[in-house]
Amino acid sequence: MEYALALTGYLWLLAGTLGLIASCLFVWRRYTFWKRHNVPYAEPELPYGNFKELGKTLHPAHLSQRFYERYKDLPGSPGFVGLYIFLNPVLMVTNLRLAKRILIEDFHYFPDRGVYFNEKDDPLSAHLFSLEGAKWRDLRAKITPTFTSGRMKAAFPMVLAIAQQFCDHLSEGVRSDGAVMEIRDLMARFTTDVIGSYAFGLDCNSFREPENEFRRIGRKHFDTPRNHPLKVFIMKTFRGLANALGMKQIHDDVAEFFSGIIRETIAHRERSGESRQDFLELLIRLKNTGMLDGASEIVGRLTFEEIAAQAFIFFTAGFETSSGAMTYTLYELALNEEVQQRARDCVLTELDRHDGELTYDSFKNMLYLDQCIYETLRKYPPVAILERIVSKPYRMPDTGIVLPVGMKIMIPAYAIHHDPALYPEPASYRPERFTPEQMAKRDSCAFLPFGEGPRICIGLRFGMMQARIGLALLLRHFRVMVCDKTEVPLSFSTTAFVLMPEKGVWLRLERYE
Repeated sequence: MEYALALTGYLWLLAGTLGLIASCLFVWRRYTFWKRHNVPYAEPELPYGNFKELGKTLHPAHLSQRFYERYKDLPGSPGFVGLYIFLNPVLMVTNLRLAKRILIEDFHYFPDRGVYFNEKDDPLSAHLFSLEGAKWRDLRAKITPTFTSGRMKAAFPMVLAIAQQFCDHLSEGVRSDGAVMEIRDLMARFTTDVIGSYAFGLDCNSFREPENEFRRIGRKHFDTPRNHPLKVFIMKTFRGLANALGMKQIHDDVAEFFSGIIRETIAHRERSGESRQDFLELLIRLKNTGMLDGASEIVGRLTFEEIAAQAFIFFTAGFETSSGAMTYTLYELALNEEVQQRARDCVLTELDRHDGELTYDSFKNMLYLDQCIYETLRKYPPVAILERIVSKPYRMPDTGIVLPVGMKIMIPAYAIHHDPALYPEPASYRPERFTPEQMAKRDSCAFLPFGEGPRICIGLRFGMMQARIGLALLLRHFRVMVCDKTEVPLSFSTTAFVLMPEKGVWLRLERYE
């Protein structure tokens, strides 16, 4: 009996020892992946890999910039560096030529972003930004016609009307000696009303009712994400397990609110016959007929779940990118008075050319204002890192390295935008970097605020129009200045996915008489 017990204990000890050895060998094997392939790599640290500081002391933008700067100019650099997210090897691109291959030329090897979504338990997360493969291609083909220049021209009056209401409200609150305001919240209210109207058919009136339900729910989604960035990295890294466990990206009450609004609005319009020139109306037409007005062929019907998910991503993508672009543009214009005056002169000159009339063409031709927005998007790109997933084995150009299926590729847009070899003195705000002549000299992958290639942001025309209209009307009526509460330089939240100012953006506005 004693012998049997001793033998059992010995076997358990042996099994434990072998298990420990196997685990150590597995970790060693994973953490030597790049070394075995003779690729420059950053030494990982168990269990985080190279991302221990993510969400704690560094924003992903600044963490990726650190790796980019450290490995970009290494002698004999292959144009990429090996990193590790936990135990998973990932590849970060440090060369524009390689970025172009991945995003454009060899796109069929890298068609997916690898964004976590859960179509079953979290249906609003299964939108155009996150979907993959045939589902993405099919949905992109259906949605693309809703973002033509003609559709944007039709949407222009609605955006302009909200911008005018916005400026009227500001004029009431800005005294002759000016007023100090938190600009991010101000711009967020503007984009809430624009997108609430265009994507959901709602009149939010966030100017006079800043705590309305739409605004409150939107703020919860952006300011208090359901998951910490580190948890999101885990969900993306172990997607199959995360899906099996029913893990979600979106707060339950946020999902219920948006789905409920869309369901009620669709039911009301179909019951009453009411029609509006907005994005939701176009999605409803696709749901009912599979085609849009003026189209010559059927592109396919949308389900309710697809409509809800596309309206939701329109809100999340358009809200933060446009409000952020406007916020940071005003911040930079307040710090650069000469640039602000030139931008205002551009607005006034173009309006004079159209006899003071606010038209689609007058706003479309404010070229210097566009340069300011582009320079803002360079300094503060809405997506700091573009991600792609290898869908079939890919041999890296000029090397013998073959990337396996499932490997994550990271293209550090923020780091590229702040590379002094591409943009001398990158911390300086210089709209002249984006004259047509200067843009023609640069590689297209040196500027990635909207992504690039077949997965470029589908709503970039709408986002630019929204920002252009809002900024033009603000500059027409108000002078923007720094104040005692203006933080220079800005500090950013380490837990937000986008570049979000930790203490807000406080500026003084003075009304032109």
